Amino acid sequence: MMKILPIEQNQSTNLFIQAPYQKEKIFLSSPHMTGNEMKYINEAFDTNWIAPIGPNVDKFEAELAAYTGAAAGAALSSGTAAIHLALHLLGVGKGDRVFCSSLTFVASANPILYEGAEPVFIDAEEQTWNMSPAALRKAFVASAEEGKLPKAVIVVNLYGQSAQMDELLEICNEYGVPIIEDAAESLGSLYKGRSSGTLGKFGIYSFNGNKIITASSGGMLISNDAQALVKARFLASQAKDPAPYYKHHEVGYNYRMSNILAGVGRAQLEAIEDRVNARRAIYARYAEAFKDIEAIEFQPELEDTRSNRWLSAFTLNTDITALTPENIKRALETEEIESRNIWNPLHQQELFKDAPFYKDGDGEAVSEKIFRCGLCLPSGSNMTAAQQNRVIRVIKNLFNN
Repeated sequence: MMKILPIEQNQSTNLFIQAPYQKEKIFLSSPHMTGNEMKYINEAFDTNWIAPIGPNVDKFEAELAAYTGAAAGAALSSGTAAIHLALHLLGVGKGDRVFCSSLTFVASANPILYEGAEPVFIDAEEQTWNMSPAALRKAFVASAEEGKLPKAVIVVNLYGQSAQMDELLEICNEYGVPIIEDAAESLGSLYKGRSSGTLGKFGIYSFNGNKIITASSGGMLISNDAQALVKARFLASQAKDPAPYYKHHEVGYNYRMSNILAGVGRAQLEAIEDRVNARRAIYARYAEAFKDIEAIEFQPELEDTRSNRWLSAFTLNTDITALTPENIKRALETEEIESRNIWNPLHQQELFKDAPFYKDGDGEAVSEKIFRCGLCLPSGSNMTAAQQNRVIRVIKNLFNN
């Protein structure tokens, strides 16, 4: 389709040059502002709190802790920083072992390397796409026989869906190993009435630009151990000892969130339930639109949980369709629609090529299958019905043809 645009006029012929009509870009998960962010930003400027401390930081920590039901929170520069501090607080160091979900973004595991520890990756399972209790049991049995249990287990809640936390906690408690719950993608999700991120020793959230709420960047470490979070804030502020001069007795980090970004986060948090409802409605429309396409299987929602459906993700049943995720992704790109492959499992990454990996079953690893067959669709809470219909139309046309 061509649209005549008066971009450049030829003076000798008085003709207009044609330019191609540009379709509106549909993003995977763009920031969704409430309109209230400037109130808190202006307060920071008016009071000159332009530092990684201040009233917005304190209030954001308290408000998020209250929303999730955690005892306390520590506002940090990223979710990755939160995982790093959680590992540090648990005493993870050089040569120690940490179990971690394999089907996740690399940020879940990089902090293990920061501490000089050894990552061991655990497969996913079909019911949630998250850490497999069966694979976790295998890893613990093998580590116990070796006489080297992990210092921590990092459980990731993928795309907003909580893992099977009761089963995972039972195994970890049996061996006396704490869980760090990576809830970077699952703020607003519930597991049996409890907030995702609050079931382990530590929980972490991310406020990256594409998350369900954003502070532009940043993260939060939460725990019911309020004293541990006092130590986290100390470490995140360069570990400055209380003294009338600069005094340090241990390594610290520059991990605190700025007062300005915390203001953005506060305004965003006020809308969290609206954002969850919007994304769940988007998922429901996808599910209804594709209900007659047998080859499409959306990420399950475990009984007695509420996923925030941060991203609506599905796998293709390759036994009954020749289409691949790449076919769909390319067709969407042609229509200026962004989509994303499922995370490439970490045990398949060059960075972790020597790390042990424990599978859910005996056949193809579940995480490898989900990566091979899966795709994430645009799911932003500010997505319009017309935009979603464009996505649906492209995919239906592929299957109809």
